[in-house]
Amino acid sequence: MSFSRRYGYKPVKDIIQLESMNDELKARLWNAFQNCYLPERRLGFISLALDSLPGRILDAFFKQPVDNTASWDSHYSELKKQFLNCSWYEVYDFIEFVARNLSEYESVNKAGDFREICNEILEEENSAYRFIGAHVTKITSKIEIEAIEKAISQSRYDVVSVHLNQALTLLADKEKPDYRNSIKESISAVESLCKKIVGEEKATLGQALKKVEQKYELHPALREAFSKMYGYTSDEDGIRHALMEMDSLRYEDALYMLITCSAFMNYLIEKSKL
Repeated sequence: MSFSRRYGYKPVKDIIQLESMNDELKARLWNAFQNCYLPERRLGFISLALDSLPGRILDAFFKQPVDNTASWDSHYSELKKQFLNCSWYEVYDFIEFVARNLSEYESVNKAGDFREICNEILEEENSAYRFIGAHVTKITSKIEIEAIEKAISQSRYDVVSVHLNQALTLLADKEKPDYRNSIKESISAVESLCKKIVGEEKATLGQALKKVEQKYELHPALREAFSKMYGYTSDEDGIRHALMEMDSLRYEDALYMLITCSAFMNYLIEKSKL
C-alpha cells in the first residue's frame, strides 16, 4: 500500500475505480480474455475453432475492416491494439461482449469461467463494477464514494479520519486485504465521533449514541442499528459476532460497512454541527 493511500492523500475515487480504469486493471482484463479464449496461442499453434476469433471480434465489436487474407497474428495484433486503446467504459463493453457472444468458443473455456476470473480481478483491483450474470453492474455509486471522501475530510478530529483511512487502506490493499479489520475500523470511526460529540471519551458506542439520541433527536432505530453493528465487531478480545467470524467476509461486506458508517457520520456531523 503506497504512502498516499495509507495517509489519505489519494482521493477515494482514485482508489475505488468508478469512472476510470488504470493500466493495471486494463492489462489484467486483457490477460483474462487471452488466457480463457486464446490459450493455445501460448503453445505456438492455433486450432481451427479459434482461427476466426480475432477477426470476428474486430468485425462485430470494434466495427473494423477485416482483411480475410491477413494472417491470424495480424488480426490478433490489431485486436490487442484496439483493446488497449479503449476508454474505461469500452473495456467493460468488451468483456460483456466476450461473455455473452462467443458461445461457439465455449469448448475452449466456459463464459462463466471468464466472468468469474474477471470478477476476481475487478475485486483485487478495486473496481466499482462486477459481473452479475452476463452484465457488468455497478456495485458502488459516485454518491457513495463522495460520502466516504466527505466523512474523511470534514471531521475536525484526526482520530476519526485515522480510523476511516485505515478502513479504506485495509479494504483496498491489493496484496493482503483485511476485510474483517476494515469493518472494525469503520465502526471505530463512528464510535470515536460519537464520543467527541457527547464529550465522553470512556463511553461505549451504545452509551454515546443514547446521549446523541437524547440531545440531537436521533431516531431510535438508527441508534439501535449502530449499537448492534458495534456489538458485531467489538469486545475485549476484538471480533466476536458470528458474522465477523466467517471466513467468507468479502470486499463488498467491508465496502458496505465503510459506506454506511461514512454516511452515518456525515449525518451525525450535520446534526451536531461539528
